[in-house]
Amino acid sequence: MNVTLLALLDNRRPGGARPVASARASPAYRVRRWADPAAVLAATALIVVRASWLGRWIVDDAAVTFAYARSVDQGLGPVQLPGAPPVEGYSNPSWLALLVLGRRLGLFDRGAFLGVSDLVLYPKALALLCTAGTLACVAWAARAVVPGRAWAVTLLAGGALAANLSFVAWSFSGLENPLYALTAAATAAVLVRGVTGGGLTRPRTAVAAGAIALLAALTRPDGAVLAAAYPLVVVLFVRRRDLAHAVRAVALHAGVVAVPYGAFLVWRHAVFGLWVPNTAVAKAQQPPELAQLAQSGDLLTYAGWALALIGALCAGAVLARPGRARRALAALLVPLLLSLLAYGVLGRDWMALYRFATPVWVLATAAVALSAVALWEAERARARAVLVAALAGALVLSQAGQADQEASFASHPTLSMCFVAERYGRFFNSYAEGLGLRHATVALPDLGGTLLTTRLRVLDLAGLTDRSVADAYAAGDMRALRDHVLRAERPELLHVHGAWVTKPGLTVARLADAGYVPLYQQQNGGDFVRADAVHDPSDLASVRAWAKPRLDHLIAGQNTPTHRKGGCGATLTPGQGVSR
Repeated sequence: MNVTLLALLDNRRPGGARPVASARASPAYRVRRWADPAAVLAATALIVVRASWLGRWIVDDAAVTFAYARSVDQGLGPVQLPGAPPVEGYSNPSWLALLVLGRRLGLFDRGAFLGVSDLVLYPKALALLCTAGTLACVAWAARAVVPGRAWAVTLLAGGALAANLSFVAWSFSGLENPLYALTAAATAAVLVRGVTGGGLTRPRTAVAAGAIALLAALTRPDGAVLAAAYPLVVVLFVRRRDLAHAVRAVALHAGVVAVPYGAFLVWRHAVFGLWVPNTAVAKAQQPPELAQLAQSGDLLTYAGWALALIGALCAGAVLARPGRARRALAALLVPLLLSLLAYGVLGRDWMALYRFATPVWVLATAAVALSAVALWEAERARARAVLVAALAGALVLSQAGQADQEASFASHPTLSMCFVAERYGRFFNSYAEGLGLRHATVALPDLGGTLLTTRLRVLDLAGLTDRSVADAYAAGDMRALRDHVLRAERPELLHVHGAWVTKPGLTVARLADAGYVPLYQQQNGGDFVRADAVHDPSDLASVRAWAKPRLDHLIAGQNTPTHRKGGCGATLTPGQGVSR
């Protein structure tokens, strides 16, 4: 948004007259023209520097959406691979649309730039833009409350987010998190500007809030909770004489969200036969219980109880004093509480560092930063010194408390796209070649990198892209799952390990009974081939001897710094194999 226009709007006189020329020429005005954009750039740079630690790491789950983007752009429709049935194995349609657009423009899934694959560069570039947009929304909201120190709010919020590895890692993981964070920040900014500028019930505010809520709902299923933020804030702030305008505004907002989202749901059901993503079915999301909400307390533990306490005290002090800051903070707390509620309702995620908490971090840091700066402006020198000391001490304690979890993530980051592409995509292509399996199916649970490199038909043992497996997980019927895999599908190649052995019961003994023999042993499972699919038994010994030293080396080096931060070539294309 044009900085000059914002400055003019923020400096209006009560009667609506524009600021005089002398005001525009004043030193304070000139400083404000560059201070806020500079703060946004500086805060973004802090986050990017922290994200550089991730190197070329892209989490494998993100690559599932990458594969769907490839299929959609190739005109195959929303399928995981050519020839597969339509299954909504993704839960982020708006992020998928951005990836398809990037591929259509030649920016994504086309090659490399300066030796780095655009499968890494493009989603990280999107994350950079979304992060800058998020901080711009923070600055825009702060301008309505502390116009002379909006830059301080932006820097404080940006510094806190840069120190939060949960926010940084998942924002630059290749997943939709940065877009979700942007919608949360934009929602808060529109609400803050609405309640402080007297335009909360204006049509443009209702439409803007509705459009952002629609984007959030299409970015993540739980993003739909942000659609409730605008009506709640209207109820909180509406005056009796404005009731008619408020009702019309809420109705307009509801229409902006409900009509296109309803059309999307109808399309989803027509194409996939479900009202929810297949991923939600596979994860067997149950109706929430009250006890689930307590898991939001995990976020307080991660952020640090000292920081949470200082932030709460700052917010409480601002809310206790009538004025613009109180109205703004109250409006900001509404989407924050809704995001916390959504986080508590979701089942616990198997991935580390609170993947679903990204919007919570953005809204919470914005609330604390705004409260602290507003409190600074209202206090004298001694109170300001106490405030700075308390915040600094709380931030230090917060970083110390996060150290163990961050070190654990540093040594064992969540499964990367590149590792999966090599371990399951390229290796199983080579298995099929070495065993003479021309038109084989492989069943395995790690999907993203596999879909980008395999030449085989894929059966997803996690159920994200397979309706039958997802239905079995949703029903808790593991016998049905095993029957589907081992009797109905009978894939020529199969891989299981860890929980994918114990949860569905695909044990080595059951696999042996179904006619599978091992190619490589890993943990309580490994790689298997259906014995009757191998035409020449002598090929088994040859493939086993070839695979073992290579896989031993690959798995042993999975979590070395070089492998974690490295790439997997300029392109990932179907049919790639491992040199023999």
